[in-house]
Amino acid sequence: MGSQLKPITLTFVIFLAVGFSEKIWTQQSTTGQPTTGVIKKFNQQDKFRQLEEILPTPNIFRTASGAPGPGYWQQKVDYEIDVRLDDEKQHIHGSEKITYANKSKDTLRYIWLQLDGNIHRPNARGVLARNATDLSSGMSFRQLQNSLVRKTFDGGFKITKVISLPKQAALRHTIVGTMMRIDLPKPLRSGEVFKFQVDWNYAINNARVIRGRSGYEYFPRDKNYIYEMAQWFPRLCAYTDATGWQHKQFLGRGEFTLEMGDYVVRITAPRDHVVASTGTLLNADQVLSRRQRARMKEAQSAKKPVFIVTPDEAKSNESSRSTRTKTWVFKADRVRDFAWASSRKFIWDAMQHNQNGNQVMAMSFYPNEGEPLWSKYSTHAIIHTLNVYSRYTFDYPYPVAISVNGPIGGMEYPMICFNGPRPETDGTYSARTKYGLISVIIHEVGHNYFPMIVNSDERQWTWMDEGLNTFLQYLTEQEWEEKYPSRRGEPKDIISYMRSTNQVPIMTNSESILQFGPNAYAKPATALNILRETILGRELFDYAFKEYARRWKFKRPMPADFFRTMEDASGVDLDWFWRGWFYSTDHVDLSIENVRQWNINTLNPKIEKGLAKKQRNSQPQTKSAERNKPLKKRANQYPELKDFYNKFDPLNVTKLDLEQYRYYMAQLTEAQRKLLTAKYYFYLVDIKNVGGLVMPIIIELHYKNGKKETRRFPVQSWQQNNESITKLLMTEKEVTKIVLDPRLETADIDTTNNVFPREIQKSRFQLFKDSRRRGTVPNPMQLDRYIKDLEAAEKRAKEEREKRRQERSKDKTDDAKTKGNRPADRENKSKGDK
Repeated sequence: MGSQLKPITLTFVIFLAVGFSEKIWTQQSTTGQPTTGVIKKFNQQDKFRQLEEILPTPNIFRTASGAPGPGYWQQKVDYEIDVRLDDEKQHIHGSEKITYANKSKDTLRYIWLQLDGNIHRPNARGVLARNATDLSSGMSFRQLQNSLVRKTFDGGFKITKVISLPKQAALRHTIVGTMMRIDLPKPLRSGEVFKFQVDWNYAINNARVIRGRSGYEYFPRDKNYIYEMAQWFPRLCAYTDATGWQHKQFLGRGEFTLEMGDYVVRITAPRDHVVASTGTLLNADQVLSRRQRARMKEAQSAKKPVFIVTPDEAKSNESSRSTRTKTWVFKADRVRDFAWASSRKFIWDAMQHNQNGNQVMAMSFYPNEGEPLWSKYSTHAIIHTLNVYSRYTFDYPYPVAISVNGPIGGMEYPMICFNGPRPETDGTYSARTKYGLISVIIHEVGHNYFPMIVNSDERQWTWMDEGLNTFLQYLTEQEWEEKYPSRRGEPKDIISYMRSTNQVPIMTNSESILQFGPNAYAKPATALNILRETILGRELFDYAFKEYARRWKFKRPMPADFFRTMEDASGVDLDWFWRGWFYSTDHVDLSIENVRQWNINTLNPKIEKGLAKKQRNSQPQTKSAERNKPLKKRANQYPELKDFYNKFDPLNVTKLDLEQYRYYMAQLTEAQRKLLTAKYYFYLVDIKNVGGLVMPIIIELHYKNGKKETRRFPVQSWQQNNESITKLLMTEKEVTKIVLDPRLETADIDTTNNVFPREIQKSRFQLFKDSRRRGTVPNPMQLDRYIKDLEAAEKRAKEEREKRRQERSKDKTDDAKTKGNRPADRENKSKGDK
């Protein structure tokens, strides 16, 4: 214990063997007895085994370098949609014309569409698959209300028409849960296009009762609604080279896998509603007032957000109840999805941002209930996100970026996202709410890059968008302000999860993930941060990560494409890293098991025997030796029993010792004599891999003179033994303490074994009164007395509160009477009159 390093001190001797030029090191203990090595059995696991046997075989679609191959293809789907919002019945009615282009080399006999809203049917697979939790701790009112409403509410798609175009012939179709198969009238060959129409309607869910990624929020005070509409239309499933049709059922957790395409959407809503949407507004002259259009023009050159609809205007609009409608027309190109929001409660602010030549209109839509938080932070957070994400990936390519406040806590779509945090009803807010809002906007706007543009398969691999996006969110938060309270990204913040046992690897299907947030968001984000800061360094990592984003912009990557690109662009073998962090549940826990200090034996008898004598004399006297000292000794009673050895000390320097030393030194060269007398310290540090996850070894040396030094050893140190290794450290100064991972870079779950010598762990505990009697339930015979005691205590508390109230009231009255009669008050009044 303590701060002073006190390892076993050993010396080694450098021998000069006549006829040989090599130097042989032998280990010798301070007792003069040679030590012997012990061969220890260990269970070697190949933590560095390459991933070729796991990753799919490269082909003409996806290369071994991680880039799209010469034969890469993806389908294209264009939509023309008309949708009407029924604000009286919370219902929508839609009709879409879809143009499906078969870019694959395959001939298709049917196509699949997603009907994600079918998860809101009482018999939905995603609802029935949910398992119960223990009710001993109770159930919230919201949970009970949700369960009761789900028994009767049907928010699934009502498909009323499926016809071919232009012939308008009915198409045979089959609904399978949240999917619908349409049988084609004839096979669709490579390069051909098929056009068809689907009409539908459905009841919108109350998102405060039936949670989801879409729905409405009702405000009883002013009897208005905010609608946030997502997964609101039948969408084509993705057909890819890797999976064929991706038509895994939507069970609620695994999100969406979609095709890129162009959209024209006409949204008909009440005339007094404000609509926010994916895409560019085409008919601003018809749906915006002259004043609103002028404000939009002002926002193009403004230095801060400009109100398009002011808080007062939104407040006034809450009482409007127009029976007429208005149609907003939006166009969006090269997007994989489309979402919108509508309400008469919306405040609307905007500010144009120049993203390296692309003029982006950043806009926020929110009710007065979001003030003053939203007007202060939302649009600024949008622009900040575009700046930082674009620097690490590619320039934001779309014309608008929107953040909307409503019932959805946080959800992303192309050019638009839904975010939930609001202040209290009195306008105040906690730090958690403030930073929660900024962080969720950064996160959801950031999803434009992953997966809206780098179009990964969310239904299968949650981490490919959530993990990468959370990593960039962390980088963006750290550029918002000093000491931003990021929740994810720092290695030290994931230790509790890494220590837990209820885990599955990151490479797990979305629906099978345990501890969803830590697994799919925090762990991959932290892994990438470690890869950037500790494994590759910022320059190599940033180049490789940007190359991945550039390669797969508007394309569909798979996990192997990410792994291979990061290695290909950085030039570093990272299979051990992906295997440990993404394919296993191992954790980092390195332990310093022992440290041995060695010094060169100078062979100078005056030095070496002097040191040995000093060490011998410093040994403590044993208890037995102390008690035996006063005993009469026979050799003292009979002096003739004593001889030469009674006075001989083997550690005294003899003439023979000096002559042998002189002879030995005469055979050495000048350089060898300098090495022999060099003052170096050699430390053998035994390190054990307790957690199983191999990582680089970062060692901090604390010297006796108070200085520190950090030394780094590559992860390949573990290649031949994954369990335990020994590192040799040679220093010119004496070491007092050795620390592993001193700056918390590796997510080591136990830092107590990172220090040698071990340190006393300090903490604090709280004293409290023994409250056992207070919580004791009375027996039935004590019940009447118990109730009387409670009533008496309540009466005394009430009297005490009334007494304090009267005292405060009297103090205020006295202050009012004396105010103005004090000298200072009269002086101030005189100055005020003047």
